[in-house]
Amino acid sequence: MKAGVIFVTEPNGSTAPQPSSLARSPLFSLYGESGAKTTAFSGWEMPLQFQGIRREHEAVRTGIGVFDISHMGKFLLEGDNLLEKLQRLVPSDLYRLEPGQAQYTVFLNPDGGIIDDLIVYHQGEKRVFLIVNAATRERDKSWILQHLGSHKVDLQDFTQSRVLLAVQGPKAEAVLQNFVDTDLSEIPFFGHGEPMIFGTSAFVARTGYTGEDGFEVMLEPEAGRRLWRELLKAGATPCGLGSRDTLRLEACLSLYGQDIDTQTTPLEAGLKWLVHFDSKGDFIGRPLLERQREEGLRRRLVALKMEGRHIARHGYAVYHNGEEIGRVTSGAPSPTLGYPIALAYVRSDLAKVGNSLEVEVRGKLYPAQVVKKPFYRRR
Repeated sequence: MKAGVIFVTEPNGSTAPQPSSLARSPLFSLYGESGAKTTAFSGWEMPLQFQGIRREHEAVRTGIGVFDISHMGKFLLEGDNLLEKLQRLVPSDLYRLEPGQAQYTVFLNPDGGIIDDLIVYHQGEKRVFLIVNAATRERDKSWILQHLGSHKVDLQDFTQSRVLLAVQGPKAEAVLQNFVDTDLSEIPFFGHGEPMIFGTSAFVARTGYTGEDGFEVMLEPEAGRRLWRELLKAGATPCGLGSRDTLRLEACLSLYGQDIDTQTTPLEAGLKWLVHFDSKGDFIGRPLLERQREEGLRRRLVALKMEGRHIARHGYAVYHNGEEIGRVTSGAPSPTLGYPIALAYVRSDLAKVGNSLEVEVRGKLYPAQVVKKPFYRRR
């Protein structure tokens, strides 16, 4: 942690510095230029919003938004036969990856619970990059070293020494292309490369957490600050954690610590597609997942559309015929759809699309319907 100041927007529009002991992004000093309202998040001082959550949300859906996600954990692994060594830690078949490809996956404990969700970027025979969640970074590092430490694998943590930007929206490629020396249209979904930006090497991946097309760009702090400013000059809207949450919820992308955690399995969370039972070798947590596949699930994560204007928040109880049958994990008004939406774990026999349920909001029950995921899908 580093001591310092944070910028908080005052009612008159000015920014006033306030003491903070939270970690800060290399872009932190630029937040005040865009009127950021900040908040504590996973040990970091992060922008909650700049111009308003709805405006930022709409910018990503219709144009281009840029997020500072430098708080995410950034691990470079180097060594021989890395995919083979990592394979035991994840349920996805990493052998399918070619250099330049990536896989969204999860770390599992022996009970099949999700330690974290992450993206594995295959950079070559001896290099793999991992992007993990900020809140679980140290735990993930310990988990990796615990299982791979005896295999001559070198782990470098670039979390605090690199900027990571998410450039998202239908105009992301056209705008970002102005600053990259390679053709971004040649990078496929979940592909990545190492082009030059402002004369320095960068990492650019066609990945994101918004449900829109876009890129995640990692580079040195000085180049990162310059790219942030140049993107804003080119019309990108600075975006914070608030709009990032509503965007990912519309796309039904899970948030670690709410929708998935060590008490949930990928099968319960609707992530069956990343569990490759036909993959080579064993993986931690496999026996439990195979048992769930054979015996069936007791609960499932479903998408709920609230009837009316009442908002289902994290932790609210879900009912059917007066019986509590689940809990909401995430919920918010949907700026794109115009009504409240939520994710919730409910009993499997009531998880069918079209089922009518109820959510308890401030002591009263309000109707909700199970709907098909995701709520929003880009065209």
